[in-house]
Order: sequence, then structure tokens, then C-alpha cells
Amino acid sequence: MIESWRWYGDLDKISLSEISQTGAGSIVTALHEIPYGEVWPTQTIAARKSRIEAAGFDWTVVESLPIHESIKRGEGDLSPLFANYRQSMANLASQGIKTICYNFMPLLDWTRTDLAAPVAGGGTCLRFDAVKMCAFELHMLGRQDAAHDYPPDVLVKAGDWYQTSSESERSALLAAIMAGIPGAFERYDIAGLRGALLAYEGVGRDEIRANVKRFLNEVGPAAEDLGLRLAVHPDDPPRDILGLPRIVSDAEDLRWLFSAFDSPANGLTLCSGSLGANPENDVPALAEEFADRIYFAHLRNVAKEADGSFEEAAHLEGDTDMVALIRVLLAEQEHRKYAGHEDHLIPFRPDHGHVLLSDHSRELVSGYPLIGRLRGLAELRGVIRGVAGS
Repeated sequence: MIESWRWYGDLDKISLSEISQTGAGSIVTALHEIPYGEVWPTQTIAARKSRIEAAGFDWTVVESLPIHESIKRGEGDLSPLFANYRQSMANLASQGIKTICYNFMPLLDWTRTDLAAPVAGGGTCLRFDAVKMCAFELHMLGRQDAAHDYPPDVLVKAGDWYQTSSESERSALLAAIMAGIPGAFERYDIAGLRGALLAYEGVGRDEIRANVKRFLNEVGPAAEDLGLRLAVHPDDPPRDILGLPRIVSDAEDLRWLFSAFDSPANGLTLCSGSLGANPENDVPALAEEFADRIYFAHLRNVAKEADGSFEEAAHLEGDTDMVALIRVLLAEQEHRKYAGHEDHLIPFRPDHGHVLLSDHSRELVSGYPLIGRLRGLAELRGVIRGVAGS
């Protein structure tokens, strides 16, 4: 497997020289500075690639080439946006970058309620707390339909949390939920989020499915012609958020997605943390079912709770059997190798990580510390070497 590391370019306080000391040989990045829907210029892609290669890395995966919200809503004349996306794909392919991770989550990317939940030994992790999320939706945002999305005990606890919380705690909750929006873009306040949600009124699960199918039919043939692989990232968390439907959360969703545009260009970013947050998902079994569509892997772990809460565990702890999952990925690599695929190796990265040691004293992108991810990479590297040699 190809050891990679997510890097946010000039938005990242972790330098390429520091990343080189982790042992990773590949960089996963994107042009986060370019607004959604605009073309990624070839010259800008080439400059980023040259910078990465000068530091001794390959640039193997784009994460992400974002999809404009109008496409997700199916709103207006989308021809220019689809044309821009195809052009960005062509520009990436011209520079030898052939794997594009993307997601179709409406409005928000990954969603957490706590960016620094304590873990044993003094570190911190990302956490999704169902009680806090319910309090945010129902009492801060005023989304009354949220009462139907949570069990009665969570509703009661959410009311208690809201009544006893301070303004600073509520502000921290809003900031945590907004932290999942990638890139250098303004986060919403409560009023702004309400306005953004209004634009999704009347857009349900069927509409989102129709819109992702349209997206794939618009850009998929170009991906085939360019030799590109589109790798959808699962919903994080794999449940509806803010009343917005999530459509890449389980095996049934993936079966539907791959049938909507049945092509090897239509693939999966296997994120064990996102899929693992759904109690119904057996992540190694999902990986085995969709092995031939896995073009990129995010390896991390979660510890789930009965009320729908979860927190990010250490990479070899939590609820997902990481050894079993890696066995599936290595077996798929061998299958591709014997089938004659030159690019049979699956790139992966240690996804997220606990904030540990000197991570606490530096500015970091939420979820992407240096030491915590280094620990995760070292652990995963050991499992991969052990399984491969067994």
C-alpha cells in the first residue's frame, strides 16, 4: 500500500519537511484556495506538483475536487459548473494525477461537536455527541423537525444541556460544527446557517440521489476518457444532519451509487472511520464487497455509544477490526497485481489522529495533528508489514 499524508498547502502549519520525517512517501492535497465551481488551472496544479516533488514526494490523490452546492441541490443552469469540473479533471490528468476523492454531503463536510475531547494520557480527539448535536439543531438553530430525529432520552438531555450551557460553550459548539468546512472559506453563524438550509428546502433523499446520478453521468464519461478514477467519500457521520439527507452511508447506498453510473471510473474512498460510525456497518465486510471499487483508503477508528455518539479512537483501537480490514485491502492489491494492473497499490493515509505531545502547542487544522497522525501511520505500517508477511 502507498503511505500518504494529507497536506493543506499554504493553509497547513505542518511543513513538507516535517512530513518527510514521518516516512510517508506520497502527498494527498487539493487547491483549497480556489472557490468551489471554478476551474483549477493547469499552471497552478503544476506548481503545486513541482513543490511536492521537490520535497521528495509524489502527489497521488486529489482530496478533494469539491462539488458546488448548486450541483448538490440540482439548482439552475448547471452546464457551466459541469464544464468547469470536467476541465479541472482534464488539467489534473495532464499532470499525471489520476485519483480524485470527492463527497456529496450537502452543505457541511465532516461534522463533530467537540474538537478537543479528552482521551487517556492527556491527549484529545474529535467527538460527535448526539446530545450536543440535538441541542444545537433544536434549541440553537430552532429546527423543530429535529425532535423527530433523536430518541426521547437524547431530547431530554439536549434540553438540559442547553439550559445549563454558557454562551462560550454554545459558541464552541457552533465553531466545532463549522470546522468540517474545508479550505479558506467563511464559516456560518446561526443566521447564516438558517439561510443556507433554506436553499435546501424540498430537497430530499430522492432529489439528492438524482443529483449525484446526474453529476456522475455528466463527468463520468470524461473520467473514463482521461483514465481518471472518481472515489466518493462516505458521509461523516453516516446519518442525516440538520435535516439534510446523506446518501453514501451504508452498503445499500454504495450498491445504488455504483449502479447509477456503472463504470470502473466510479469508485470509493474507503473511510473506515466514517463508515464505522454506523452501528449497522461491518467495515471489513463492506471493503470485501466493494474491493474492486476502492481507489483510496482513509484508515482510522471510532468508539461508538448507544445514543449515536462516537469519538475517534486510536487507529488500532475502537470498534473496527483494523487488521481484518487491512487483510481485505492487501488481498485486493494482490488480485489487481495478478490481473496485470500496473497501478495495483492502494494509497492510504492515517486519517485524523489524537492531539498528542507537542501537537498541543501549535496551530493545526482540526483533526490533522502531526504527532497523532505519525502514531497512527506507524501503527498501520506495522499491521500492513505484519499481515503482508504472514
